[in-house]
Amino acid sequence: MPPPPRPSFLFDTWPRRAARHPWRVIGATVAVLAALIFLSSAYGGQYEDAFSINGTESQAAVDVLQARFPQAAGDTTTVVVHAPGGINDAATRARVDALVADLRALPDVAEVTSPYDEQFAISPDGTIARIDVEHTKKARDLPRSSITALTGLRKRSDAPPEFQVEVGGPTIQRLEHAAGFGRTELIGISAAIIVLLVAFGSVVAMGLPIVTALLALGMGMLLVSVGARFVPVPSQTSQFGSMIGLGVGIDYALLIVTRFREGLARKLSIEDAIAQAAATAGRSVLFAGVTVVIAMLGLWAVGIQFVAALGTAAAIVVSLAVLIALVVMPAILGLIGRRIDRWRVPLLPTVSYESESGLGYRWSRVIQRAPVPALAVSLGVLLTLAVPLLSIQIGSSDAGNNPEKFTSRRAYDLLSHGFGPGFNGPILIALRIDDARGAETVAALPGRLAQMPGIVKVTEPRFNEDRSAATMMVIPATAPQEQATADLVHDLRRITGEETKGSGATAFVGGNTASFIDIADKIMERLPWLFASVIGLSFLLLMAVFRSVLVPLKAAVMNLLAIGAAYGVVVAVFQWGWFAGPLGVAKTGPIESFLPMFLFAVLFGLSMDYEVFLVSRIREEYLRTRDSTLAVARGLSVTTRLITAAAAIMVAVFLSFALGDERVIKEFGIGLATAIFIDATIVRLVLVPALMQLMGDANWWFPSWLDRIVPRISVDGPSAALEPVPVDVVR
Repeated sequence: MPPPPRPSFLFDTWPRRAARHPWRVIGATVAVLAALIFLSSAYGGQYEDAFSINGTESQAAVDVLQARFPQAAGDTTTVVVHAPGGINDAATRARVDALVADLRALPDVAEVTSPYDEQFAISPDGTIARIDVEHTKKARDLPRSSITALTGLRKRSDAPPEFQVEVGGPTIQRLEHAAGFGRTELIGISAAIIVLLVAFGSVVAMGLPIVTALLALGMGMLLVSVGARFVPVPSQTSQFGSMIGLGVGIDYALLIVTRFREGLARKLSIEDAIAQAAATAGRSVLFAGVTVVIAMLGLWAVGIQFVAALGTAAAIVVSLAVLIALVVMPAILGLIGRRIDRWRVPLLPTVSYESESGLGYRWSRVIQRAPVPALAVSLGVLLTLAVPLLSIQIGSSDAGNNPEKFTSRRAYDLLSHGFGPGFNGPILIALRIDDARGAETVAALPGRLAQMPGIVKVTEPRFNEDRSAATMMVIPATAPQEQATADLVHDLRRITGEETKGSGATAFVGGNTASFIDIADKIMERLPWLFASVIGLSFLLLMAVFRSVLVPLKAAVMNLLAIGAAYGVVVAVFQWGWFAGPLGVAKTGPIESFLPMFLFAVLFGLSMDYEVFLVSRIREEYLRTRDSTLAVARGLSVTTRLITAAAAIMVAVFLSFALGDERVIKEFGIGLATAIFIDATIVRLVLVPALMQLMGDANWWFPSWLDRIVPRISVDGPSAALEPVPVDVVR
């Protein structure tokens, strides 16, 4: 008789040890948290929004200016003045001159151009003027005090309707987008509390996932803050990390707490119940977390710095959520013990286990009696939701998509009204000059470019002191988000290359508008590699866990269908404008270029969580009974309540972020919430049981040659944990 397997340290030895010495584990956790707080306060860096896009012409333009013309490498803020009585009115002119003088006195301002000294700075109707404020630094490097000094001056000078002053540009948008952080997180946590109360029926049981999720999120964001000192981290990281961290942190803790309560319902000791929860739910948490981390780190395949930084930050937060669930949660459960069901909510039963009764079991039997119609209807719904995806327009949001309460949006609208939409997306041309002949070519370039269709204005070149570099601005006739503007950028690159070839000068077309176009082009080029890497690695992991070919194949296809439907909903809302008003979408526009990539990585990872939770329980029953039909029914029964609660929490958390003002975060929130809702309902409750019923024992087909070469990864616990128990309702 073979010797019994050695107990796993992480899934047996450690949970028991933590349960016996809870205060030591909790004390060590508090000490680590305090150390991270100290490190963050002492060495934490600032988030920023400017990143290198290696291999693109827009990045080459930045490099040339930083090396040869650093004075022109700073960001520009546009101050827009609207005076219905006329900008050239004597009283208005005095106010504009005073505003220009005040702007020149602000910190970190290199140059301020008066609208009276610049051509095309006053609108044709004479009521709107532009004042260009050139900063000494990029927006990311400007102290917050310098930005608030500028906005404070705007408020003091603003006296509508006779003298309206608005401010636009990257510096202002950075400040506006940071203002709403915190409110959405509180809404998400509040919604999660309500769902957990309904799911658990106990205040104490509800509190555990909230506390551990906040602990993991806090530690993760502190680590990211320290990392921001050494590598660039985008400003959306806080909200993006909070969204993912709260969702997965609560879900992972929810799974372990549920299995712990099942153990108590079996009359196990507290220590044995904790060990069982770790051996079953803990393994699923580890595998699900690894899948999400793989998906997040897969964003490195895109080759764009800020995309990889966001994915890495999310991977850190998810890793901390897994670590807290596996290492700290056993100590907390050992401390609370059977008091976990204290402070019960009236009228809400604390159901601990379902087997052959309950809604989940009855629903599985309905699907199993008619799997083909269920499959056809659910596929029809998913494909219908995905139809808008066929008309997706990839681009980048700008100030025109901000709410009207933002001064950047009002400045955008005034510029469009007074000068045309292209003034909100000027195209920068940076020129490297190597000899005198090159300087002559640069001086003649504006006349050649002004003849191109789709251009309103080309400024005269501005040279540095030694005339080794120059800049000029091209104002397009179309808005930054229009396809015609992207075509113009590509045409400019072709024409400037032809005009400067062999002349001693080299032109690089860049600026914010061109950078967004380069990002979109690079993402679309790398997207197939991301899809292939994430799907391939997830397929191999699921195959190693479930010893099956069809189960991981089914999971990949189902997840792609759910993601496609989520894409379709995002396009319908943000591009077509469906339900835009109730959802707070200020203005329709293209879908953010990096959104499909991020949504794919996040949703593929998170949907794999539910795949592991559900299929691992089905496999447990199949290994025990060898009856595929019964295994599907029981597996769905014992996970329905859990997956429904977990999905409801995810949806509530993600939708709370859709209540914010920032369009990108709103797109993420609605896209993630939609996909999770679809995954937990149509996919998990209909498609998966219908397909597994139709495939029968073939679900677990695994060729012997594959079995020999594919390593084994187990999410199953000890055999004792697989024994069925009757329904136990604790009141």
